[in-house]
Amino acid sequence: MSSPDDSALRKRMSTEKPSPSPSPSAATPSPALSQGSRKAAAPTRWLLLTASLFIALCFVYTKRDSLLGPEALSEAYALCSREGAQIYTLDEQNPRAQCLVVNGSKFTSTGSLDHILANWRDTTPGHPHVRFLKPGQIVVPGLSDSHAHVLEYGATKQMPLEGTKSISGKFQTVDRVRTYIQADPDILDDKTKFVEGWGWDHTKWLLEEWPTYHAFENDPIVAGRPIVLQSKDGHALWVSLAVLQSIELPNEVEGGVIVRDPSGKPTGVFLDNAQDLIIRPEPTYKQLQKRFASTVKDAHSLGLTAVHDAGFNPISLEFFRKEAQSSELPIRVYGMKYFDETAAYWGDSFGKIVRAGNNRLSVRSVKIFADGALRSGGAALYEPYADNPETRGFLRTSPETLNDVIPKFMKDGWQVNVHAIGDRANGVVLDAFEAALAKANVTALRPRLEHAQILAQKDMARFGDLGVIASVQPTHAISDMWFAEDRLGPERVKGLYAFRSIIDHGARITLGSDFPVEDMNPLAGFYAAITRVSPEGTSPHGPGGWFPEQRMTRFEALKGMTLDPAYASFTEDILGSITPGKFADFVVLSQDIMTVPAASVLSTGVVTTVIDGKPVYGTI
Repeated sequence: MSSPDDSALRKRMSTEKPSPSPSPSAATPSPALSQGSRKAAAPTRWLLLTASLFIALCFVYTKRDSLLGPEALSEAYALCSREGAQIYTLDEQNPRAQCLVVNGSKFTSTGSLDHILANWRDTTPGHPHVRFLKPGQIVVPGLSDSHAHVLEYGATKQMPLEGTKSISGKFQTVDRVRTYIQADPDILDDKTKFVEGWGWDHTKWLLEEWPTYHAFENDPIVAGRPIVLQSKDGHALWVSLAVLQSIELPNEVEGGVIVRDPSGKPTGVFLDNAQDLIIRPEPTYKQLQKRFASTVKDAHSLGLTAVHDAGFNPISLEFFRKEAQSSELPIRVYGMKYFDETAAYWGDSFGKIVRAGNNRLSVRSVKIFADGALRSGGAALYEPYADNPETRGFLRTSPETLNDVIPKFMKDGWQVNVHAIGDRANGVVLDAFEAALAKANVTALRPRLEHAQILAQKDMARFGDLGVIASVQPTHAISDMWFAEDRLGPERVKGLYAFRSIIDHGARITLGSDFPVEDMNPLAGFYAAITRVSPEGTSPHGPGGWFPEQRMTRFEALKGMTLDPAYASFTEDILGSITPGKFADFVVLSQDIMTVPAASVLSTGVVTTVIDGKPVYGTI
């Protein structure tokens, strides 16, 4: 953004008439002039000197950013565009504006420069303080991610495994584990220390197969250590022999799978509920703080001002509660408390957290898992998998349990958010929602289907009828499109990531990324939603997009990461749009994502991220 420029303000605010310009003859008097004439010319000289000094001061003022650094931002300020209405407010009453005005932590006005100046004293204290966008820049409301894993993202920074092409080999998965061990003397010298990582994806390996513990034992540096590696989608763990030998395994796990070889021996991979068998050391509070700081740093740089954390376990819940009590959270967090069906029902005893810590933390929703993931073959389907006819996937929570606890949580005032990926899982959950909502206020409860990936035609219509929110992740679509048809077949795949069909049936969509499963960048989700092609511009159906009829409009995509997440978290009265009275969360982007060619969206940079009127990334 450009330096402060008060020239327009001086023209509008000054009521004095300009002094007449001196004539050329008066500017350079002749030596032959009389003493009286010279006395008359003296004021003119002073006028010229004053004007010169004024011009010099103006020059210094306009150059102060480069000479002395930017002027401190006032408590009350306006941000305007010289190119017209370049602020996308998402406010129905005033969808685009030239200026926004902030006082303290809230917006006080929007409109044209003339309008905000004329009404400044009525809405905002102090003298007008105006900053201007640079050419091409736009402003949008603060961006939200409706489905993310905050501390898990920070944990992936320890040993990222995404992008490998095989189990073993140079620079591949086990090699990265070895490199990590060798880089940490404490771990290298102590074979009892746990080694943890995140991000392996067997669907992207040249030979698509489940890994085994043997790969660890074949490497002399890695062998013999307790190793636990989380898959990219979070639905599988790959562990070493040392971990396997430390636990007693049951024959089966309801809602999960212990992967075994043909002789029945466990191979070291655990799917969905079977992951709970693996006991890992609890992270220290300092480790959690480090993970959180790492996540927040990246989130701010990408324009995120709020995140919905899709699964607070007891450790993360207590961490965020403590952080909100001791200091102001650096980002808004809407948490979903994890439901453990083996534990006692807590919906009528646990106190909800609503807008705590200066409106930065809420925990008023429950996260329930209905099934597994498509990538790992755990999504519950009506019909068998096309590439594995022996299975239809599985439900992690039984229909009986869903029908029991969902009405209870709703009765006790909890928003119920259910992870459902397969068409059967989505159908079962919609059945439970339909029964529970028969005599309930849907607007007060706002139930959500997290992912809602594969939908039967009969179930799409129920979204709008029931008022259920579809919490979807567009980047999943362009990741899964390469293997989806093989897994589901040519007809069933048409119901996968059918965003347009969901919207056209009257449902409300809210967008997220599921980071660290996918890229945190919300503009990557925006791009995927409006193009349905890879970042390289390709898809299984060509450059026109994978099932292009399911694309979202740019406005729908922007709303899906601003106003819709606010509604999905009961904060549309204070967040989600640039509206007077709401908290001043907004983002300055380097170019207009609403008009540039779609292929250029991913080159858009975040210039500034603002929360409560104060920049947390970049400057104004």
